[in-house]
Amino acid sequence: MTQNPRILLIYTGGTIGMVKDFETGALRAFNFDKLRQHIPELKQVNCSIDSISFEAPIDSSDMDPAQWVMIAEIIESKYQGYDGFVVLHGSDTMSYSASAISFMLENLSKPVIFTGSQLPIGDLRTDAKENLITSIEIAAAQHKGFPVISEVCLYFEYKLYRANRTTKINAEHFQAFSSPNYPPLAESGVHLKFNRSLIPETSKAAPLIVSKTLVSDIAVLKLFPGITKNTVESVLRISGLRGVILETYGAGNAPTSAWFIDLLSEAISRGINIVSVTQCKGGSVIMGKYEASLLLQKIGLINGLDITTESALTKMMYLLGKDIHPENFAHTFEKSLRGEIGTNA
Repeated sequence: MTQNPRILLIYTGGTIGMVKDFETGALRAFNFDKLRQHIPELKQVNCSIDSISFEAPIDSSDMDPAQWVMIAEIIESKYQGYDGFVVLHGSDTMSYSASAISFMLENLSKPVIFTGSQLPIGDLRTDAKENLITSIEIAAAQHKGFPVISEVCLYFEYKLYRANRTTKINAEHFQAFSSPNYPPLAESGVHLKFNRSLIPETSKAAPLIVSKTLVSDIAVLKLFPGITKNTVESVLRISGLRGVILETYGAGNAPTSAWFIDLLSEAISRGINIVSVTQCKGGSVIMGKYEASLLLQKIGLINGLDITTESALTKMMYLLGKDIHPENFAHTFEKSLRGEIGTNA
């Protein structure tokens, strides 16, 4: 590690990178080459900062796997030259993107911190400055010559979360994200405090592996009272469908109607991977706890345990891209790959 860590900011788009044009009042993309002019506080951060932007920054609503590959390729190409990375991203799909990148980067030994803001960086009451400054501090934090954080995280409103444990919970408040089933890895107040018992030690034993094949032939099906056979069948019969994230009730419960179970069973027999995740904000799927989930267990649904929908979706895309043998897919999905699954509160 260098004495003064080198941090690379990657701007993909989103509110954090916007400033208001004084003449028109419209928001325009921020010039990160002049970052220190807008945030002079960065002169106090003990690291060097460079930046790179998407050629055409995008609203996070337009984010898709192609852009995730772009982010991963930037990190891959700059990996040896920097000690940490801060990805600036719109908040709407940040949990999806950060979760995806966590799976795409295997053997990661440096911090990749996603952050953004609810207000543009030029606004008087913006949350962008604190989010950006603290994200850079976290990315630059070292202990005994190694980075304190060596995984993909999401920092927002004084809390650092494991990225693939997060979900966006509020469209207006500064505290826009939550990690319902895993505690924060760090909290920022008067001091920046890391919860070291939750942070794996950094290891450089294996080289970084970047996976760039993601399969997006996936559907998310949320159960609701009164859901019809036609609705379920129309989803399970989508041409080329490879996987389904089934948002079940409570601890993994679902209708016990014969038509419902038969449709799921038939889809599984055609090789479609179906993962049960809970609709609840927190908690876990527990297959077989109630009779309503016992039938799902018997026909071969994959147990999503306490994984979020965002993480389940991106993990499915990642694993389908690995072309895992069908007999091993469920077992692989139910294992924790990047700390995304398995209750530890």
